[in-house]
Amino acid sequence: MTSTTQRPQVSARKADSLIPRDDLFGNPERATPSISPDGRWLAWLAPDDGVLNLWVRPLNTDTDTDDGARPVTTDRDRGIQQYEWAPDSDHLLYLRDEDGDENTHLYAVSVHTGDVRDLTPFDGVMALLVGQDAQITDRVLIALNKNRPELFDVYELDVATGELNQVLENPGFVGFVADSELHVRGALAPKPEGGLTILVLRGEQWCHLLTVDQPDVLSTEPVGFDRDSRRLLVKTSAGANAARLLWIDLDTGEQDIIAEDPVYDVHSVWTDPTTKQPLTVSIQRERLDTHAMSPEIRYDLDRLAAIDDGDLQVVSANRANSTWIVSYIHADDPTATYIYDRATGEATFLFHNRPRLAGRLSPVEPFSFPARDGLDIHGYLTFPKGRTENLPTVLLVHGGPPMRDTWELDPQAQWLADRGYLCIQVNFRGSTGYGKSFTAAGNREWGGKMQDDLVDAVEWAVQAGHADPDKVAIYGGSYGGYAALAGAAFTPDLFRCAIALCAPSNLQTLLASMPPHWGPMAAEFYASVGHPSETEFLRSRSPLFHAPT
Repeated sequence: MTSTTQRPQVSARKADSLIPRDDLFGNPERATPSISPDGRWLAWLAPDDGVLNLWVRPLNTDTDTDDGARPVTTDRDRGIQQYEWAPDSDHLLYLRDEDGDENTHLYAVSVHTGDVRDLTPFDGVMALLVGQDAQITDRVLIALNKNRPELFDVYELDVATGELNQVLENPGFVGFVADSELHVRGALAPKPEGGLTILVLRGEQWCHLLTVDQPDVLSTEPVGFDRDSRRLLVKTSAGANAARLLWIDLDTGEQDIIAEDPVYDVHSVWTDPTTKQPLTVSIQRERLDTHAMSPEIRYDLDRLAAIDDGDLQVVSANRANSTWIVSYIHADDPTATYIYDRATGEATFLFHNRPRLAGRLSPVEPFSFPARDGLDIHGYLTFPKGRTENLPTVLLVHGGPPMRDTWELDPQAQWLADRGYLCIQVNFRGSTGYGKSFTAAGNREWGGKMQDDLVDAVEWAVQAGHADPDKVAIYGGSYGGYAALAGAAFTPDLFRCAIALCAPSNLQTLLASMPPHWGPMAAEFYASVGHPSETEFLRSRSPLFHAPT
């Protein structure tokens, strides 16, 4: 039986008043909790003087108080967005660029003193974290494009001293996999014509382990080696429609399927930090389904499922795997986070990420419909509370396009619904998560069938009685911004207005503006959008040349 501590009562504003924008779009009160490898500390992101910074406190699973909580960084600019524990449990590592230049530096901050060090103080250079191991506590692997802007070489970094030693000069790889001794034993190499090869190091020779064609690239990802470096855990759709999780034997190439679904891609896998064995596998259907890979983990998940009806995620664990940080994701409520003690079965409530939204959000419903060519399209509807008919409507288009909307709190959708609009979110063809054939159906369909799916979604909502056909807008950023401009240019009678953020209006200039480090994967981008030499085709799909006059 699982015992839980009582959630604190959240004082909310009047339910019939509008939700303030800052409650939806401002910084969360707390986010991204993580336990140190030795289990002594809890870290999270929270505002300090209005800017997201790193906070820590000693971890005591017997209490949910904040005794000892303090910020260890003092950023007063753009804030810290991502971090992870160093394996020594004495430092936190975080990536941050300067003024949005995307050249992220790697910083280390001491949880004891708050001293911050820039571990990669190189102008115009981007740093990436490559790997660490729970049993190696003094160093990590990072990648830097210091020598060539288009390629990242791998370095061993001593966290305490900051000493850097190059361990691999990149011959053309776009990704790396380290073994349990922090040796780079795996790599990803793009094929010139499109596609990808996973290679493993045997002696001094890089050997092919798995080669996939262009349709499988987005759904192929090495997860990690087993403890003895005899097998590689890989997520891939090669040989199937949807991405599966499988072990590949390094000597024989034999594949052992661990998890699969005929329609939906394997979304994520959580592995034991010591044994490297998969503990849970998650598949993102309409909701996130997390499956245990052993009876012991199944027992834990069953106990945790009784606490909250949100989508369960184990977001962090200590090195001994005895204490977990778990979160429950909701589309119509803030995320709830707990500390879970596996030995006692006790789950101690920590916090909601946005407690002022508790009980105030609008209902979210998954929906699906057949596109005009019969392809099944899925998405989400966010309704104003108590209203479902003849509503002013905003079609909110996700970016990417190789990504997807999921069942989680979306501030933009909730803001629109709170103001009386129906918000439609569509995972149009070209989105990920529904198998490679669905993603590949979006190739060369910017402004074509991908746009048709958006139009068909609006027409479905009108026919279902949800949307007022005379009051429909289209809105999005990045690819979603492109789709908004395409909506205004190609179907001006359908949309009363279009709101486009960071939107490419000309596909020719989009392809010409790729940053250098995208170069090795240019063939994948061309397969998705079109080749730069196809001038007339790109012009035909560029809203800039079709704006109504």
